[in-house]
Amino acid sequence: MVSIAKVIVDVPTMQTNKPYDYRVPEELEQDIVQGMRVAVPFGKGTRQVQGFVVEITHSTDYEGELKPITGLMDLTAVLDEEMLLLGRAMAQKTYAFQITCYQTMLPAILKAKYEKKIRLIDEIPEDLFFKLFRGKNEISWDEAEEKAILPELIDLKKKDAVEVVYEVKNQAKTKKKRMLKANLSFEQLENEKIALGKRGPKQRLLLEVLQSLNDQTTSVSELTTNTELTAADIRVGGKKEWLSINEVEVYRDPFKNHSFKQTVSFQLNEGQEKAIIPILKAVTEERPEVFLLKGVTGSGKTEIYLQTIAQTLQNNKSALMLVPEIALTPQMVNHFKGRFGEEVAVLHSGLSVGEKYDEWRKIERGEARVVVGARSSIFAPVKNIGVIIIDEEHEATYKQDENPRYHARDVAIWRANHHHCPVILGSATPSLESRARAQKKVYTLLELPTRVNKKELPAVEIVDMREEVKQANRSSFSIVLQEKIRDRIEKKEQIVLLLNRRGYSSFVMCRDCGFVLPCPNCDISLTLHMDTKTMKCHYCGHEEKIPHTCPSCKGNKIRYYGTGTQKIEEELKDVIPEAKVIRMDVDTTRKKGAHEKLLNAFGNGEADILLGTQMIAKGLDFPNITLVGVLNADTGLGLPDFRASERTFQLLTQVSGRAGRAELTGEVIVQTFNPEHYAIQLAKEHDYDAFYKKEMSMRRRGNYPPYFYTILITTSHEEELAAAKKMQQIVQFIKPQLQPETIMLGPTPKAVARMNNRYYYQTIIKYKSEPHLKAVLQTVLMESQKEMAKGLQIAIDSEPMNFI
Repeated sequence: MVSIAKVIVDVPTMQTNKPYDYRVPEELEQDIVQGMRVAVPFGKGTRQVQGFVVEITHSTDYEGELKPITGLMDLTAVLDEEMLLLGRAMAQKTYAFQITCYQTMLPAILKAKYEKKIRLIDEIPEDLFFKLFRGKNEISWDEAEEKAILPELIDLKKKDAVEVVYEVKNQAKTKKKRMLKANLSFEQLENEKIALGKRGPKQRLLLEVLQSLNDQTTSVSELTTNTELTAADIRVGGKKEWLSINEVEVYRDPFKNHSFKQTVSFQLNEGQEKAIIPILKAVTEERPEVFLLKGVTGSGKTEIYLQTIAQTLQNNKSALMLVPEIALTPQMVNHFKGRFGEEVAVLHSGLSVGEKYDEWRKIERGEARVVVGARSSIFAPVKNIGVIIIDEEHEATYKQDENPRYHARDVAIWRANHHHCPVILGSATPSLESRARAQKKVYTLLELPTRVNKKELPAVEIVDMREEVKQANRSSFSIVLQEKIRDRIEKKEQIVLLLNRRGYSSFVMCRDCGFVLPCPNCDISLTLHMDTKTMKCHYCGHEEKIPHTCPSCKGNKIRYYGTGTQKIEEELKDVIPEAKVIRMDVDTTRKKGAHEKLLNAFGNGEADILLGTQMIAKGLDFPNITLVGVLNADTGLGLPDFRASERTFQLLTQVSGRAGRAELTGEVIVQTFNPEHYAIQLAKEHDYDAFYKKEMSMRRRGNYPPYFYTILITTSHEEELAAAKKMQQIVQFIKPQLQPETIMLGPTPKAVARMNNRYYYQTIIKYKSEPHLKAVLQTVLMESQKEMAKGLQIAIDSEPMNFI
């Protein structure tokens, strides 16, 4: 009976969202499995594309002659059954192509251009060794295909005798170490020493080292570093057959220069104990329950995570832990490596391609059972998951803003249902959607209302900057904040200053004619960056020199307006010259390891002030911080975004929580031009519950989530008319099919109407129940295929994080 493979092909059109049937050639029948990547012919002519096998069957509805699969791209499946099912569910939910979802799940190394090799990792019969490998340890994939020996190699892979190694040119080659082993017994080596007599002191030393190995191996580099032996001495030993040298693969360790202080479980307080009991019960009973762990800053949520994972490992299960920011990862890694050591693998964008590849393989091989990482870690190939934890669950970074537009929380809940395990969503300021689900008993609410050290939350003082202006204080620092910064420096205590705007100034303007330097590609002004002496666009990356004369009127009255972190750093040097400052924003943390370096320097007391954007607001735990200053609490409030108040409240609460986490009492100064705003007033009181009630009433009045579901449809094109016309057509098609109570806003240009020389139009749909909307939107995508092939882009975002 002929085997037929159903293949999702790598051609991004709606027609390819369903698998195509291909005949499995007889020689591949025993070897092909679902989840493998294959090369297949597609369309007319000889075009070859990559595809994922999603099913093997023996029947087809296709009436013509099926094309055969051209070849295999893997020896084993790169996606297991769970990931294939997840990809299908994601494509439906996010209005994306299945192929895009599958590719999102793979590590970068499997998506890049690479060379594949098959390497021997165990002994095989000598005749096979010479037939397949010609006496070498590895063979290239191309050579194996050419010789038609892939079926035999697949058999060896099933016996774990070989492995496939992906080598990206100049990127992710597997790291190798030359290991040395004695060929002779202790007595035989002693005889060699006697035969040497008094000649060759280096050879005598080599023989003594070989004797000391006691059948163990050592690396050549360690031997030449720790003894007087040279590479030449070792080569002589090889020629005399005293020793043999083998190249073995070793993992790149992103933490090789780190020492982690081992920690043990702390005694939980009454609140923590009460919160962890139902979680551990769900872990043990393998029940897919979602817990919302709402705990004030410093209440000990991390210890609950650690003890839950310890129980999960005892049950022979794995754990997945997500954090929102790369900046949070170093401190989280310290907690997890200190508790679980080598069991921990870390995945985030700060690792090199090679390090990421090695961490991914450790997870895939089951060598690391605890995974800590950012959003994309939710696709880590963890088997047998016992718990999934999302820390700071309210963060917008958990939602991907390009296809597939998935939310890590939704994927976590899907995987938890698949593995029959609980999900913990942790936050001091949960998203309104999560809190509302807890209120409806969809999630189980667990609360930690007090700090672990039983200390009060820091006192918050609001400073009205309008009064400062009246008193002729033009500085970015209120008088009270300046005094408190000097006081803390004198006491050798530390300060955190938050300004959620990077760069030097918001824009450059001519005071004669009012000209503001725009980005040539986007409808937005350029931002001044003094460190690089350039103007930069934060949307498309365009960069140009700072103008000294006005490009419009040729006048020389160019002035800088607005304030960024660079400018604040400069101003601090003038106002408080004795302060040592570390600045932490996107510009200072570009280099690999920069986050950790800056945080370590601050933790070691090398600076008095940590100045930064929102990346410093969360998760940081330094005992010596006693003062937090928020320089402009209004930055986010002015945005035309229904979540602006929620984000402001969350940010102020999170950054306030950095103060007074140990023995010293903390204090917070919030500077604002809008002191009466409820988000600022309730953040002052640390009153999440009151904020939740107030904001929910505002959302109800405005018909916004969580009372309504939302969909954002965006069209874009290099010609504005084409984008606007298409959006109008979509609205005219959808509107008659919606229920009367459904609200449609638009079409309108986006807040920034042009980005990277493309024009954007949008429409927002707000609804309570639209059973046919998904099918209608799929039709929109399907019927727009030809236009999309000519440069039109249509994006459909289910539950967008903002409408800007």
